[in-house]
Amino acid sequence: MSTGILLKPVLTEKMTSDSEKLNVYGFIVDRKAHKGQIKNAVENMYGVKVKTVRTMNYLGKVKRKQTKTTIQTGRTNNYKKAIVALIDGDTIDVFSSI
Repeated sequence: MSTGILLKPVLTEKMTSDSEKLNVYGFIVDRKAHKGQIKNAVENMYGVKVKTVRTMNYLGKVKRKQTKTTIQTGRTNNYKKAIVALIDGDTIDVFSSI
């Protein structure tokens, strides 16, 4: 059930510092997943207890490419990001699952 919900972890400088200081972790998740499913997926995959889940929906960026005759426009995929806060004492080793 939780295999298709968590797509990949967010590994940015800000997210890494937040995980060290605030014990929160970020994941790119399936766009149709809701907070309860995300919480269950993280708890089952990493064996931790989740305190809160915050989600954000992002629109894809518009991209343009110029050819000899026309300008082609397109859009990258929309995605959903989840910020998961863990109970004190629990941690996730993100690099072990890569």
